[in-house]
Amino acid sequence: MTTKGILGKKVGMTQVFTDAGELIPVTVVEATPNVVLQVKTMENDGYDAIQLGYQDKREVLSNKPEQGHVAKANTTPKRFIREFRDVELGDYKVADEVKVDTFQAGDIVDVTGVTKGHGYQGNIHKDGQSRGPMAHGSRYHRRPGSLGAIINRVFPGMKLPGRMGNKQVTIQNLVIVKADADNNVLLIKGNVPGANKSLVTVKSAVRPPRPKHSEN
Repeated sequence: MTTKGILGKKVGMTQVFTDAGELIPVTVVEATPNVVLQVKTMENDGYDAIQLGYQDKREVLSNKPEQGHVAKANTTPKRFIREFRDVELGDYKVADEVKVDTFQAGDIVDVTGVTKGHGYQGNIHKDGQSRGPMAHGSRYHRRPGSLGAIINRVFPGMKLPGRMGNKQVTIQNLVIVKADADNNVLLIKGNVPGANKSLVTVKSAVRPPRPKHSEN
């Protein structure tokens, strides 16, 4: 199976109704036409991929190499550039535009974004741990629990206070409810990671076929 994808901006959430009257919560993703900046091949680059550029930016904010790169596609410098692998290269050439109509209602997609940052948080807010007794004599209210007396080290992944959020997250198997080509908008069922106005990557979900069970 081949991959198709697009870059867009998370606008926010709303709800739509089906013909049967069912309410569906959706995330609105605005995806103005992406420009194919480069087509990478196995012979030249060691892998097959297309490079998409999204959202114009002023030339004064780009350097000479960036301006020369987008000039090959006869377009303006782009704020966001991402690659998509496992695509059918024959469907794309440099300077082509990728629009939301590359998807249709019912398509299954994976959406990638950077979650909201919450700064440095304690273990109760960050990991959902419980507090200790609140009496004066307790002296143990919101502190992390004991790490043990023998290990003399902190193992990676332990639930301790630290930075919360601001991580790249992919939510898989979301459904496209509507692809509005006139307004460059995708309506995706459910929530997607990231704050409003943040960049999201929408990519068709490609899963390897499940192994067939033997009848014996």
